[in-house]
Amino acid sequence: MIRSMTGFARVECQYEFGRLSWEMRSVNHRYLDFGLRLPEEFRPLESDIRTCLGQYLRRGKIEASLRYVPEPGAIASKLELNLPLAREILAVHKEMSQLADTEQPADISNLLKWPGLIEEKRPDPAPLQAAAMELLIEAAQDLQAGRRREGEQMASAIRERLSAVSVLTANIRLWLPEIRAGLKQRMLERVADLNLPLEPGRIEQEVVMLSQKIDVDEELDRLDAHVAEAYRVLELEEPVGRRLDFLMQEFNRESNTLSSKSIDQRTTQASV
Repeated sequence: MIRSMTGFARVECQYEFGRLSWEMRSVNHRYLDFGLRLPEEFRPLESDIRTCLGQYLRRGKIEASLRYVPEPGAIASKLELNLPLAREILAVHKEMSQLADTEQPADISNLLKWPGLIEEKRPDPAPLQAAAMELLIEAAQDLQAGRRREGEQMASAIRERLSAVSVLTANIRLWLPEIRAGLKQRMLERVADLNLPLEPGRIEQEVVMLSQKIDVDEELDRLDAHVAEAYRVLELEEPVGRRLDFLMQEFNRESNTLSSKSIDQRTTQASV
């Protein structure tokens, strides 16, 4: 089974913390190449995302983008007072006031600027990241299914052409005796027009030599072998693009040779 390297997938899901959506595009590429666009909260997942996609995709240039829209009612982060530090600062202020023999109150606005006094507590990213990875699997499966469907259509088109090649090679084999007979007849007609005596058996010798030059049995056998190999390759589960590309070159090579040896319009058209 072959798979196309082009495809598109988009999945999204609403969670209590917000909406997540993956969009993935795939185009032709010699190897497997990823381009990721992730919100800042999901940057730590980049390596896991590449590993996950590699389990479903073998070739192609993959562009995957994740969008995160937080739920308006959800609290993104909390500010907390560092109580031990605050108590220590106030104790130092009181001690300084006593040393200075003054009752000046602490300036809260200035104290709030003290580094580390106010701490930002972000929510646990684990549930958010786990949801993104779960949704990624769904998107990868959707993309893989789309590439498989397109690959099946491509395989069907290739099989139709392979069947046509088999028909053409079979027809050429049927035409060859008639072509050889026609070659002999044309030579006899040309000799008759020249009105010159020929050695006995000379016509047969010339026909044999020309028949050897136009013999395409080897090319036809190779074409049949390439057709059988192409059918086999189409059933493989592994990536087969390079194998098929090589076979297409061989088909072209044999058809060119068939055309160069052709002395009949039918075989010329068949080679084309």
